[in-house]
Formats: sequence, C-alpha cells, structure tokens
Amino acid sequence: MTDFTHFNGQGRAKMVDISEKKETERTAIARSSIFVTKEIYIKITNQEIKKGDVLAVAQVAGIMAAKRTSDWIPMCHPLQLKGIDISFDWSIRDNKHELIIEAFVKTKGSTGVEMEALTAASATALTVYDMCKALDKGMVIGRTYLIEKKGGKSGDYFRAGKGE
Repeated sequence: MTDFTHFNGQGRAKMVDISEKKETERTAIARSSIFVTKEIYIKITNQEIKKGDVLAVAQVAGIMAAKRTSDWIPMCHPLQLKGIDISFDWSIRDNKHELIIEAFVKTKGSTGVEMEALTAASATALTVYDMCKALDKGMVIGRTYLIEKKGGKSGDYFRAGKGE
C-alpha cells in the first residue's frame, strides 16, 4: 500500500502531507457546458428567467464552489485562492444551443488548483440547470475537463485539441 499517496500504512485514507513542497504560483482552467433549448437560450440572453439573471447567479455559484472544494472532495487541501474567474460563451450549431463555461483559478501555494477549477465549472453548469429546470428538465450538462494547469512539481499541462 505504500505506493499509494493517499493511503497510510494500514491501507486507510489519508491526506497527503504537502508541507515540504515549494510554494509556487499555480493556475488552472477547466471547462464545462450545458445544452439548452432555443427558448431557454433566448430567455437567458434577454434576462427573462423568473429566478433572475442566470449567468450572474451561476458565476457567483462557481466562485463559491471553487472556494469550498475541499469541503466536498475528501482529499483536497483547503486552499487560499488568489483569484477566480468564470466566463461564458455561446455556441449555436445545428439548432443546438450550448453555453460554454470556463473557470480560471489561481493561487500561490504548495498544491495545484485543478480540482477547484473543475468544481467551479461543474457548479456553474449545475446552477444554470437549477435556474432553468422549470422550463425544461431535459437540459444536458456537457463534458467537464481540464484545459490547462500551470505551476508545481509536475509541470505545466495543456490539453491537446479542443477537448472534443
């Protein structure tokens, strides 16, 4: 069991000790998306959803989720995040309306922020679903994945292609 970093000598879960790791600037960008109907697309872009400004609320939800990642991913270290940004872009192809969500997270510390970025992107998509589900429960949350990460011992990572 000693080859596994998140297990102790008894084979039980543990949080990895990062106290000896060098503090560096670390960033991560993750992407998710949600497919909505044309009606929902129009209502979101015209701010006609009864629960309020969908993108503003989803953006705040993503930021809050990044800050609380260690509360629901058991082996994540609580991090002091230095910056979080959630951005949106629409892709409309073949009468399919996809809201693309990108989450950027930054810190200076001993461990990376990939999980925080992925959590932020996921929570943002879930919040869009929650705010629009009265109109259509058939919305589909798309793939969620890491686009890039910078900093740390393992080096930089850049996803090849567009993640499709």
